[in-house]
Amino acid sequence: MTTVGIVTGAGRGMGEACARRLADMVDVLLLVDRDAAGAAAVAKELDDTGHRAAAEPFGLDVTDREGLVRLAERVVELGTLRAVAHAAGISPSMADWRRVFEVDLIGTALLAETLRPLATEGTAHVYFSSMSPLLARVEPDPAIGAILDDPLHEDFLDRIREAVGPDIEQSTMAYPWAKHGVARFARREAVRLGPVGARVCSLAPGIIDTPQGR
Repeated sequence: MTTVGIVTGAGRGMGEACARRLADMVDVLLLVDRDAAGAAAVAKELDDTGHRAAAEPFGLDVTDREGLVRLAERVVELGTLRAVAHAAGISPSMADWRRVFEVDLIGTALLAETLRPLATEGTAHVYFSSMSPLLARVEPDPAIGAILDDPLHEDFLDRIREAVGPDIEQSTMAYPWAKHGVARFARREAVRLGPVGARVCSLAPGIIDTPQGR
């Protein structure tokens, strides 16, 4: 059985660090990044330094539904999905509030939805959240929580804007809300994948010295 790993945001920063950790834990490692050249550079370095995994770059924006289907198809071609480290995301300084939600929360849900049928006994997913929701004390009431728990709703962005209010239009506010949504999503996804023997968790890093963090 050929085991396959996926790392998103693998072209630099925390995603690159995850790729280095997984490079000796699977047989093939797909390095996903919107920056295809960055992913290719990391893949080449991993291959050149003699790790177990054959590293393969995969240029992809995690909000691209068709691209995600291609990713899943590639996994099936290669073998069995073993590990997913979803580190791709954008910070408040990189985009407006809508794009922050689209990449950080909706992109997470799209990736999970696409890969869900590939989960099997021993598959593990890790979704990167953030310390920011804890520091900002994001504690939604049940009505807002229900909206956050449905990030693939066609009117999600309008619904969350109406529920939270105009402050959400600040990227610095949208970011902790989106990352809180990621942590909530991971808990729900863990229940969905548990019956097949797969595991799901979220990880909430603090301030890390990466290009994005800087």
